[in-house]
Amino acid sequence: MSQLRVSCFSISLDGFAAGPEQSLENPMGINGMEIHDWVFPTATFRRRVLGQEGGETGADDDLVVRGFENVGAWIMGRNMFGPVRGPWRDESWKGWWGDSPPFHSPVFVLTHHVRDPIEMPGGTTFHFVTQSIHAALERAREAAGEKDVRLGGGVATIQQYLRAQLVDELHLAITPVLLGAGERLFSGIDMRALGYRCVEKAVTDRATHLVLQRRD
Repeated sequence: MSQLRVSCFSISLDGFAAGPEQSLENPMGINGMEIHDWVFPTATFRRRVLGQEGGETGADDDLVVRGFENVGAWIMGRNMFGPVRGPWRDESWKGWWGDSPPFHSPVFVLTHHVRDPIEMPGGTTFHFVTQSIHAALERAREAAGEKDVRLGGGVATIQQYLRAQLVDELHLAITPVLLGAGERLFSGIDMRALGYRCVEKAVTDRATHLVLQRRD
C-alpha cells in the first residue's frame, strides 16, 4: 500500500509552523515565510515552483527532490489552498500557485463547502472533499495507485492525520528563526505515544532536518 508522507514541512525554533493572521499579504501568517528560507534558494524549488533556472544543490535540495519523488496524489487543508473562508463566493480563487501549480497530480482539498473540481495546466486537478479525512485519503490513494500520497498541510490538517495515526513519515525542517506566535504543530499531540520515532537527521547551514516514522 502507498504511504502517506509529510515532506519539507518547516517549523520555527519555538515550534510554530505558521504565523498568525493568514491573509493575501501574508500567506503563511505574519512572519511565517521566514521558516521557509531554507527551501527558497534550492534548485528544485526554483525550477518546480517558480519556473526559474539556477539555484543551490546539496543536502537541502536533495530533500526537496525526495519530497516530490514517487508522489501520485496530494492532500491539503483549505488553509493551504487559500485564505478564502466559508462558502465559495465565486470560483475565481484557484490557489496560491498561479496558472501552473507545482503538484502535477490530483490534489484533494479538505473543505466543508462543495465546489466543482478545478483542472489546471500541467496535470494538477484540485478536488474538493467535504467528507472525512479518511475519505480524502481513500480517494487520494485510489488516484495515486502504487505511488505515495503527500500530505501538504496546513497545521490543523496534519494534526488530524497524526492523531489518527495515518501519517507514515514526517520530514521536518527546523529553521533557526523565532516566530513567537502562530500555529504550533505538536500542540496537544504526544508523538511518542502515537508511535513515532526519529529515524534520520541532517544539519545544513539553513535548517536541521528530521525524519520521523510511525512504528507499529
